[in-house]
Amino acid sequence: MAYETINPTTNELVKTYPEHTDQQMEEALAAAHQLYKSEWSKGSIKPRLEVLRKLADIIDARAEELAQISTKEMGKLIGESREEVGIIAQIARFYADNAEHFLAPAPIKSALGDAWVEHHPIGVLVAVEPWNFPYYQLMRVLAPALAAGNPVLAKHAPIVPHCASVFEEMVTAAGAPKGAWTNLFISNEQIATLIADPRVQGAAMTGSERAGSAIAAQAGKHLKKSTLEMGGNDVFVVLDDADLDKALEAGVFSRLHIAGQECICAKRFLLHEKIADTFLERFTAALKSVKIGDPSDESTRLGPLSSAPARDNLAAQVKRAVENGATLHLGGKPIEGKGNFFEPTILTNVKRENPAYFEEFFGPVAQIYVVKNDDEIVELANDSHFGLSGVVFSQDIDRARSLASRIETGAVWINTFASTAPELPFGGVKRSGYGRELSELGIKEFVNQKLVLVKQ
Repeated sequence: MAYETINPTTNELVKTYPEHTDQQMEEALAAAHQLYKSEWSKGSIKPRLEVLRKLADIIDARAEELAQISTKEMGKLIGESREEVGIIAQIARFYADNAEHFLAPAPIKSALGDAWVEHHPIGVLVAVEPWNFPYYQLMRVLAPALAAGNPVLAKHAPIVPHCASVFEEMVTAAGAPKGAWTNLFISNEQIATLIADPRVQGAAMTGSERAGSAIAAQAGKHLKKSTLEMGGNDVFVVLDDADLDKALEAGVFSRLHIAGQECICAKRFLLHEKIADTFLERFTAALKSVKIGDPSDESTRLGPLSSAPARDNLAAQVKRAVENGATLHLGGKPIEGKGNFFEPTILTNVKRENPAYFEEFFGPVAQIYVVKNDDEIVELANDSHFGLSGVVFSQDIDRARSLASRIETGAVWINTFASTAPELPFGGVKRSGYGRELSELGIKEFVNQKLVLVKQ
């Protein structure tokens, strides 16, 4: 497994990074476990929170540099990269400001005596993270783990090694001791070895179903806690009473964000039959007019996919969908020339027997479905292997809230595109995974919630 920076805008190799040996991995694990057993992990939370505050300041000071690295390494628009850098500083400060409260002893009323729950670190965690948000995915794990006192060994995606390296560099510069966060360029086999080691107590992963299944199986075999987020096939519901201007703006943005390579972006558009033709006509025109090009150009609306394999896999997926009966309404092909660009694409007439019906398209591909009523919306939305998030557009908020309650996902957004914030929990159900990151829920996934009771 080669850890390489390849500029997806040109497909030029920028740098190759050496992989860590088994001995280096063992040294990293030993340092992390030693830190867990130290006063830094077991003692006052305040020094750990100060690291997060300093880390946020370092991120702010290096914001433009970090954004440029991300755009060059994985191809997201420069504005999108800047947004990501901004949110990771927010996450660091959120836990710096709130973790002490989240982890404070929680009293329990009991007839048996004076009872409370304490929150303690559990030990070294292993994190396996994807490339599409190369800083945000790491910060979602680091901030709560560091606040709680759990050291982390992190394996990032092989196509974003520069982002992985600079993230570790900033954590160290913020004052985190050796072992608090260690970046490892290692193989899947080495990850399995780490998870099996008794010094490791948990595993967190965001990525593919294949990777999630392997990590969950290894964690389960060795009785370790795990959290998984494995993508989605999110619905974007537009009801007959929706504000179409706002729905179109949000729908176009969501489908093209990070070139469609986002787990919570709109993928299946469920359009009420009364507005379906109008929405599709305007949606098509909007996608046709999108400026495609260099992601470092401020005016570009759609940049490249992250890699040549990602581009080729998406092309094969669209081709297979059409061969199985879908109508190619727009686009459908890679764009000739340098880089991993793909046309904005719309598929219609996707039937349930078509493999595309259950697949996640990780790129600028939208599926259009026309629905008659709210019950049909719920049936179609829930007829999915995934359950990450969804969107409902309606001016009748009671109706939208009712639909949101019936849709089987980890989150539903009403009259806005799906997004993120430090205080909001993130995670899904079904094959989208289990467990939550961010918010108060996220920091409690990997702590010992210990009951203490004093008899009256």
